[in-house]
Amino acid sequence: MSTHDPARLPPVTARIALIASARYPIREPFPGGLEAHTAGLASRLRRRGHDVTVFGAPGSDPGLRVREMAVLPPISRAARSDVGMPPEWFLAEHHSYLELLLALSREHGRYDVVHNNSLHYLPLALADTLDAPVLTTLHTPPTPWMESAVRLGDPQRLRFAAVSAHTARAWAPTGARATVVRNGVDTAAWEYGPGGGVPVWSGRVVPEKGPVEAIRAARLAGTGLRLAGPCPDRAFFDSCVAPLLGDGVDYLGHLDHRALARLVGDATVAVVSPCWDEPYGLVVAEALACGTPIAGFARGALPEIVDPLSGVLAEPGDVEALAEAIRAASLLSRTDARRHAEATCSAEVMIDGYERLYRALAAV
Repeated sequence: MSTHDPARLPPVTARIALIASARYPIREPFPGGLEAHTAGLASRLRRRGHDVTVFGAPGSDPGLRVREMAVLPPISRAARSDVGMPPEWFLAEHHSYLELLLALSREHGRYDVVHNNSLHYLPLALADTLDAPVLTTLHTPPTPWMESAVRLGDPQRLRFAAVSAHTARAWAPTGARATVVRNGVDTAAWEYGPGGGVPVWSGRVVPEKGPVEAIRAARLAGTGLRLAGPCPDRAFFDSCVAPLLGDGVDYLGHLDHRALARLVGDATVAVVSPCWDEPYGLVVAEALACGTPIAGFARGALPEIVDPLSGVLAEPGDVEALAEAIRAASLLSRTDARRHAEATCSAEVMIDGYERLYRALAAV
């Protein structure tokens, strides 16, 4: 049962500037969890009656009514000759966020809160130029550029949410005191599935997400595995993942939301095998919403969001233990997994948390 309580909502709707990624468009199939999270956050806030302006990369879904951020203009020959010129993608992001923050600094009284849902440092560094309070959601462990901006920022102007207690603890030494608001998924879109099928692994096919470890564990468990997700590192896929495919292990490509939800809902178990300290793990929430129990490594935030009724966690990096977790998780109740998702990682629970923060910011 969801913990959503209408009595906790702000008395009036808020005007929110939601800053998203300037590099990746917000559209299906989503490039990653951050873009999926931004789309869900914007949609749910609007459904609650808030006036949300999303600032995102060109090419985003028109249905989200995204105001596209500026693209990098041509770089002069003189500038390109600078031996210290950073990568062009870095310059492009810097230009996009600098243009946006300068524009927001001129829009006095337009917004009640600026919600920085990006991974960039400029919304933190230039928060003092805005007349609305800035809330930053911390989606990752500390990064050098963002950490620098946090340490130099005005503690009275910067407010933080973290997607897990694990992530909040990681940022605490920088001075960022974060309120935990866990990511949430639309439990209507990630609907309860029948299960019974081959285990599934979903996410970006990159080394830190552990697809190789998941395949090895599934082979030891004798269950097979279906993998789905984007391949931003094609060399890794071709050299490390592709040779392990076949004989019950299949890569199905980068699926859209509906196809992925069906795949996850049909699976007996969702294998989540991070090889780094996962700040949250949106694939966990998606699987639980489908009623699919988790077999995973106990790294990062996974021990926070998986309880004994919804999954089985193994020692990080222990492939044999993960194989045992796959077998054990297949015996868990799908109803319990779904109930856990509704109570702890639904979009409604997430929006409740952000509305409480918006109301607190408005009162400052």
